[in-house]
Amino acid sequence: MNKSSSGERTTDHALASRPQAPRPRVTLLYHFFHPDDVVSARLYSELAAELAGRGWDVVARPANRVCHEQGPRLPTSEQWQGVDIRRVRRPDFRQASNRGRLLNTAWMLAGWSWAALFARRPPQEAVLIGTDPILGVLAAMPWTLFRRRTKVIHWCFDLYPDAAVADGLLEPGSRLVRLLRRLTAAALRRCDFVADLGACMGRRLTVIEPGCRPETITPWSLVEPPAPPAPDPQVRCELFGAAALGLLYSGSFGRAHSGDEFLALARALRGGDAAFCFAGRGNRVDELRRAVEADDGNIRFAGFAPEEQLEKRLTACDLHLVSLRPEWTGAVVPSKLFGALAAGRGVVFAGSPDSAIAGWIREHQVGWVLTRATIDEVAAHLRQLAADPARLAELKQRCHAVYHAHFSKRMMIERWDAQLRRLLGEGAATAS
Repeated sequence: MNKSSSGERTTDHALASRPQAPRPRVTLLYHFFHPDDVVSARLYSELAAELAGRGWDVVARPANRVCHEQGPRLPTSEQWQGVDIRRVRRPDFRQASNRGRLLNTAWMLAGWSWAALFARRPPQEAVLIGTDPILGVLAAMPWTLFRRRTKVIHWCFDLYPDAAVADGLLEPGSRLVRLLRRLTAAALRRCDFVADLGACMGRRLTVIEPGCRPETITPWSLVEPPAPPAPDPQVRCELFGAAALGLLYSGSFGRAHSGDEFLALARALRGGDAAFCFAGRGNRVDELRRAVEADDGNIRFAGFAPEEQLEKRLTACDLHLVSLRPEWTGAVVPSKLFGALAAGRGVVFAGSPDSAIAGWIREHQVGWVLTRATIDEVAAHLRQLAADPARLAELKQRCHAVYHAHFSKRMMIERWDAQLRRLLGEGAATAS
C-alpha cells in the first residue's frame, strides 16, 4: 500500500514538473479597449476575455486614451480578466475631428509597427486587427514583414476609404482614393483571414482586393436576456404614452443615417395607435427635430440614456428603427439589429434592400425594409400589428429565437476560437 502511494506521488510529481506547452497567443490591435464604454471597444474586450478563458494567451494593444473624452490617460500596462493590456502611449489628439483621427491613425500604426518589430515572439501567434483607427488594416504590413510566422486576421467593422467617400470627405476616383485603395488591397493580401459584418461588406472587400475571400462574423448584443423582457411601464409611458405600438430609434444619428423615411412612415400612421421616439445623439439630430411638423403628434424625442438605464430604454419599445443611407451600404453594417433581436424586438430598417440587414430581415421575418416605395405597405402591416397583441407577442418570441440561433455571443466567440485554432494548426488546438 505504501509502495503504491509512493509510486503515485512520484508520477504526480513528474507530471507537475513536466514543462507545459506554451499557450497560443492572440494579439488584438484595436484603438480602444476596456474600460472604454464605446460599443466596439466593449465587443473587442469581451472577445479578448472570452478567448483568455478558452486557453489563449491574449494581449491587447489599444491606446492609453478613451474614445469620447480628452484628457484622461489609462495605465500603460494592466491585467484584466486574464488579458494582458499593453497600451500605446499617444498624444491627446481629438478623435471627433478629421485631423485628430488622421493623427491618431498615424500614431497607432507607428506604435503597432514598433511592437511588431520588438515585442517578444511566442512560438504560435495570431494578430487580430480591427478598423479603428481608420485604415487600421495597414498594420498587417509591418506584422507580416517583421513576424513572418504570425497569422494575421482582419475583422472589418468600417471599410475605408469607402466610408470616407460615402461621407463626402473624399471624391470618388480621386488620386487619394486610388492610393488608399491600393494600400488597403496590399494589406488585405497579407491577411490569412478576413471577417466582414455582412455580405454587402464582403462584396466591397472583394472589389478592393479580388483575391480576398471574407467570411461573415457579426457583432453580438452586449445584453442577452433569457427571454423577451416586458417593457418597464414608466419608461414605456414616457417614450410612447398610451400607444399600442412603440417604435424607437436609439443611439448615434449622424451623416450615415436618414430620418426622411421614418418621418414619412410616422405621417402615414397619424391618427392611429403607433408612436415614434427618437433618442439619439449626433450631428443630424437637430436637423431631424427641425423636420418635425406641428401635426406630427405621434413623434417624440428623448435624451440619451445613461448606461444604467439603457436596458429599460431599449426594451420599452415594440420595434427598433435602424437606418443607413444607401451609399453607405457595405461600408458599414449597423449593429443595432443584433441588440434589437436579442431583446426580442423586431426592426424597421430604412436602407438599401441589397444590404445585409435587409437580407436578414427578409430571411428570418423579423421586421420590415422601409424605402420610399414601401412606406404605405409597411404602414399597413404596422397598423395590423398594433391591433393584434398576439401577433406582436409572436414576433417578439421569433426575434429572440432567431438571435440565439444565428447571432449570439456564444456562437460568434466559438467561431472566432475555432477559426484562430484552425489558422495556427493542431498545436493551438492541444495547447489549451
